[in-house]
Amino acid sequence: MLARLPGARAKEVIHALERAGFVAEPQKATSHLVLRHPLTKRTTTVPIHSAELPRWLLKKIIKDADLSEDQFRSLL
Repeated sequence: MLARLPGARAKEVIHALERAGFVAEPQKATSHLVLRHPLTKRTTTVPIHSAELPRWLLKKIIKDADLSEDQFRSLL
């Protein structure tokens, strides 16, 4: 049985995605950050909030980034 995803705040998720090669796209003042991978052109959006992101949202971000949960855990 796979372990559950750990709770993570937006800042931790953004750093993990940056370690995976994603780059933040320029944005005007907003509560969401769009990250794009320069090679795969995959895009994902991370809401910038102070609380931990819900697990369902983490799973969606991981799927959008085309990562496995294990890969994401190792990047955190």
